[in-house]
Amino acid sequence: MTVSDNSRGLILAVASSAFIGSSFILKKKGLKRAGANGARAGFGGYAYLLEPLWWIGMMSMLVGEASNLVAYVFAPAVLVTPLGALSIIVSAVLAHFILKERLHKMGILGCVSCIVGSLVIVIHAPQEQSPSSVEEIWILAIQPAFLIYTAVAIFIVLALVLYFEPRYGHTNILVYLGICSLMGSLTVVSIKAVGIAIKLTFEGIGQMAYPHTWLFALGAVICTVTQLNYLNKALDTFNTAVVSPIYYVMFTTLTIVASAIMFKDWSGQNFNSIMSEICGFITVLSGTLLLHATREQDTSDAFPAADAGPVSWYTWKLSPDSLLKNVKDDYFVSLNCSDAT
Repeated sequence: MTVSDNSRGLILAVASSAFIGSSFILKKKGLKRAGANGARAGFGGYAYLLEPLWWIGMMSMLVGEASNLVAYVFAPAVLVTPLGALSIIVSAVLAHFILKERLHKMGILGCVSCIVGSLVIVIHAPQEQSPSSVEEIWILAIQPAFLIYTAVAIFIVLALVLYFEPRYGHTNILVYLGICSLMGSLTVVSIKAVGIAIKLTFEGIGQMAYPHTWLFALGAVICTVTQLNYLNKALDTFNTAVVSPIYYVMFTTLTIVASAIMFKDWSGQNFNSIMSEICGFITVLSGTLLLHATREQDTSDAFPAADAGPVSWYTWKLSPDSLLKNVKDDYFVSLNCSDAT
């Protein structure tokens, strides 16, 4: 029985989500164990490096990411990218049973939405049209439509980096995530090209002698480094519960657009199939936003109440220096009041 490339890509994408979703739980479990025996990671401790469970989680994440990259070689981005939402489901369900973190009714609805949307995408996904050489991929890359997309993406990235980041980078989340998502879409198509070249080489059709292979590899490295750099800035500056859903929506949308333009994923499909994929994609996005909304709700519940005393709720949003200043101000105010009485 012959397994189609789409089926291989689907299996790898689902396996990737399972590994990545479980890795979050394993690493968090390891961090908790390490925190019980030493300084927590959030306070500068590195005891988790001696915790085997944390390393198992890290290995699980690496396997998941590798599976995801290989999935792009066998299946179109319109199939692989939205299935990344399944990792959120795996993480949420395992957290409910293993870490005893509550999964609200809205969270369950989000999980169901992700599953339903993923099934719709799988049913209507186009078949992968794998090029027979890296030269064919290069021809696809220099077609006018994709050159225009690349030029516009690079122009917007340069504008965001040179003009908007210094002025609005720390106040507008779309600056960092715009850079991440645009570069991420170019990362995916570059890695897909390199992956296809490696696949053909293993099949006996050598592609390493072509300069195009190394140009795609160089592009993949540059785009990946830039993407990760600005993603780290976004995570360091803004709340993770806000960064994750916005980044997922922007990255997934732009990746599908870039892949559809370059590899013509939707060529040969009828209007009904394309609309079904778009509806499935929107359903997955809605489920993802619901899941993250419930997580954000849980995080906000952990903050102290507004009447918690001199160190009030708003100081959680301030830097340590500001927090210390507020404590001192409250202390001196209380002294002055006691002297007046």
